[in-house]
Amino acid sequence: MNKDFSTKERIRQHIEKSDGCTGPELAELLGISRQAVSLHLRQLIAKGEIFKTGSTRNAQYFPKSAMPAAQTVERELALDGLDESTVYQDLAITLTLSRLSKHVESVVHYSFTEILNNAIDHSGAAQCTMDVRLDASKITFDIRDKGIGAFHSIADKFGLEDEHHAMIELIKGKTTTQPQAHSGEGIFFVSKAADRFVLRSHNLQIEWDHDRGDVFVSEQRFLAGTQVQFELRTDSRTRLEEVFAEFAPEEYDFQFTKTRVLVKLLQREYISRSEAKRLLHNLEKFSEVELDMRDVSRIGQGFADEVFRVFQKAHPETQVRAINANKAIAAMIQHTGGEVN
Repeated sequence: MNKDFSTKERIRQHIEKSDGCTGPELAELLGISRQAVSLHLRQLIAKGEIFKTGSTRNAQYFPKSAMPAAQTVERELALDGLDESTVYQDLAITLTLSRLSKHVESVVHYSFTEILNNAIDHSGAAQCTMDVRLDASKITFDIRDKGIGAFHSIADKFGLEDEHHAMIELIKGKTTTQPQAHSGEGIFFVSKAADRFVLRSHNLQIEWDHDRGDVFVSEQRFLAGTQVQFELRTDSRTRLEEVFAEFAPEEYDFQFTKTRVLVKLLQREYISRSEAKRLLHNLEKFSEVELDMRDVSRIGQGFADEVFRVFQKAHPETQVRAINANKAIAAMIQHTGGEVN
């Protein structure tokens, strides 16, 4: 019998027979390291065969048969004068969100209030619907309005070519139609903190999937307004302060001055200077820009020169570098004096 399977099965069977047990108890019982036990436990949780309560030293593991029933809250909210913090406080009491680990609840609190506030301030809708679900393995929420549409609003405000280009502007960060009241940071940071985050409006959908480590853009049937879906595992290790620290680091006084752009979301080949200018639009707002060239097949000399020489010369305070470039693209970037990591 496969040793790895045997160990995992012994863990599952022990949890099935117990009234809850801890990782250290399992490690002692099986005579293996806590790290090995943790790996097996994460795999069993991912399969839905066990569930976890608490975190770190207080974590306990139970069989799926003991899993409490999922709790759901569905509401229709009038947006005029609505306070997103009040809605969250009521939600936290209804679903007993205090049983989540502190760092998980912090991510949920930030993400929910940011997304609901966007609907309140930007949608132009009279109301929205809210659907929140909490079970032993994850918490999800879905917020939907029938307003102007997130991508259409940005395209209209900034005179962009289409909603696809508006989507790219949104995910760069610091893009908002109300700069006097908003920083444009919310969607960016929520997309980095969630396990899965989906933003859909009109015919366009963008999905961040951190389990697969990728971002997906797709055409969908027309949807009036904007729909946002958020998902986070209850055993997530994501800490909001670490997400902020990556893009708003101490050396920049904790200001949001670093961004990463997944270049393939606009197109897979870049040839011209005009394509470079579209990609670079508004990136001078940042001190550091990482252009993730993953899955980009080809770039032209004009494009590379515009990004890595012309733009850099015009904006010396903004450092642009490429990551995940193939050999041909890396050579082209280096030819123009650009930096490749």
